[in-house]
Amino acid sequence: MAKHAASLFSYALSALLHTASLSCEAIDSDDRKVCIVNIGSLPNDEAYSPPSQHLGMLERVVGSNSAANVLVQSYKRSFNGFAAKLTDPESERLANMKEVVSVFPSKTFQLQTTRSWDFMGVSENITRNATAESDVIVDEGFGPAPRKWKGVCKGGQNFTCNNKIIGARFYNPTESARDIIGCGYGLAQGTARGGVPSCRIAAYSVCNVEGCSADGLLGAFDDAIADGVDIISISIGPSSAAPFHYDPIAIGAFHAMEKGILTSNAAGNNGPEEGTVSSVAPCILTVAASSIDRRIIDMVVLGNKRTLIGSSVNSFTLNGTSFPLIYRKDASRICPELSAGNCEPDCLDGNLVKGKIVLCDQYVGNVEAHKAGALGSVLNTSNADASFIVPLPATGLSNQEYGIIKSYLKSMKDPQADILPSEVIKDDTAPVVSFSSRGPNPILLEIIKPDISAPGADILAAYSPDAPITQSRGDKRRVKYKIASGTSMACPNSSGVAAFIKTIHPDWSPAAIKSSLMTTAKPMNRTNTSPGEFAYGSGHIDSVKAETTPLAPQVLKKDHNYPSMAAKVTPMKSFMAKILPGPKVDIKVVPEVLSFKSLNEEKNFNLTIVRTGLPDGSHVSAELIWSEETHSIRSPILISSSVM
Repeated sequence: MAKHAASLFSYALSALLHTASLSCEAIDSDDRKVCIVNIGSLPNDEAYSPPSQHLGMLERVVGSNSAANVLVQSYKRSFNGFAAKLTDPESERLANMKEVVSVFPSKTFQLQTTRSWDFMGVSENITRNATAESDVIVDEGFGPAPRKWKGVCKGGQNFTCNNKIIGARFYNPTESARDIIGCGYGLAQGTARGGVPSCRIAAYSVCNVEGCSADGLLGAFDDAIADGVDIISISIGPSSAAPFHYDPIAIGAFHAMEKGILTSNAAGNNGPEEGTVSSVAPCILTVAASSIDRRIIDMVVLGNKRTLIGSSVNSFTLNGTSFPLIYRKDASRICPELSAGNCEPDCLDGNLVKGKIVLCDQYVGNVEAHKAGALGSVLNTSNADASFIVPLPATGLSNQEYGIIKSYLKSMKDPQADILPSEVIKDDTAPVVSFSSRGPNPILLEIIKPDISAPGADILAAYSPDAPITQSRGDKRRVKYKIASGTSMACPNSSGVAAFIKTIHPDWSPAAIKSSLMTTAKPMNRTNTSPGEFAYGSGHIDSVKAETTPLAPQVLKKDHNYPSMAAKVTPMKSFMAKILPGPKVDIKVVPEVLSFKSLNEEKNFNLTIVRTGLPDGSHVSAELIWSEETHSIRSPILISSSVM
């Protein structure tokens, strides 16, 4: 689901430019707070001991007697840094040390939370590239872990590894990598069915019911990189974007990129407002959530026979019987009318709602309706394009549809309704869903984010049998699979395709894999996904075209702003440029033809954009397409007339 925590799981930023510190998160009575001290890359010195340096630095600010007590953990396997309990003056002193890149608080992050693989074109029969020592093997049984694997199985309580799940670590107070919340399973399981069902998995559990700590996230990155994973898929993120040197995911992803590992990250679930995308670093594949070619709907039939179409995963039936509708003050004796209408905690009166269907102005009211013993609930939702499992007969209506049922209730002396079980309908539009966070990039406007979209609405995902199926404590149902929505679902979809590409092209860099996904993505209908590239980036992921892409741009570490390209292509191929320009801009590419005579040959081109009457504060979309006889790749161009 979109608002819970989960595991960082894998198949498999060095020193940023500014030294700075932020006030850190208080953890105890003497005002010490957990802070992350980012020192950058590890030096090439076998005699160097990161923990010794970390303790030495702490001794300089807290004294030799306290240093070991305030140190939370050292990052020492893949990059250099540590987490410690510090006061604000101590964090400032550390930030002023010449070897320190940044000091920032260890904030709590949240999770950003079959048919979707078919929709992306992933084959059910994926075989191994036997010469590449890949982690992906024939789906007929698993042999020992690959020789390059350096990880361990330290899953803690109730956790066992095998030849499928080859590694586990935990960084949370539960002392187990087992998923007790219900999200990590859905991101990792491949039975019904995963994009690369034969892929090996290592689980790095960083979350509990309260969220996911930033210091634990960096610890997981530190281990995953050193363990030898190929792809890191992380469906966790902050509520808003942070500068790269304060962002633990950006820092970890940068170090992963240096070691040839691509990081795929959920864009966030704070859409549809602009500027809400939280994963914005250029070294990350940032994934938006789109729907697939089917929707799960749930209808409510009013007493006047009018039918309203809503959204929920409702397995209950009222057997065609209508029941009384109740709303606001009629459902509560103790709360103000507005609070009662929202179905806020402890507002609904069990005696008043028993045997009735409650209207709730907020979607989360379905939990309170179930708790109070209501027969059913009709909910107002801003995310009517995604369905969530409900603990009682319930459906979520858009603002317009919800207004209709409220008007019906007010106009009738005895308003009644019947809530039908959910059903599946076909929907070929597959737009970006409303909750998916949008650009522009709030940290660096020049980098378009998100990068790509993948299925993230109404996804059938594996689920932990230890976790409740809904947020209602009274819901005792337990399942192995459930329908879930969120960019947390879209992210592992893209990670699976990235693993697929890595299997076929084991020598490709993270930038090449990322570029193959972006430049072959399907264009999306802007009328359904306004504001265009701010919603979906390069478009909807297409695994088949990504597999056969003729151009694989190799972006080097220094090329964080994306324009530098060095392509691996088949010799004796020529690609012609085509510009699909937007209004009031003039775009030219020189040269217009790139001819390659040998493998690994590099070609350069210049792109010039001239504004011709574009109003201030507006955005225009265009495309650059390189094509030869049978293949083409495209890159979106987004022109902003002023900095936002």
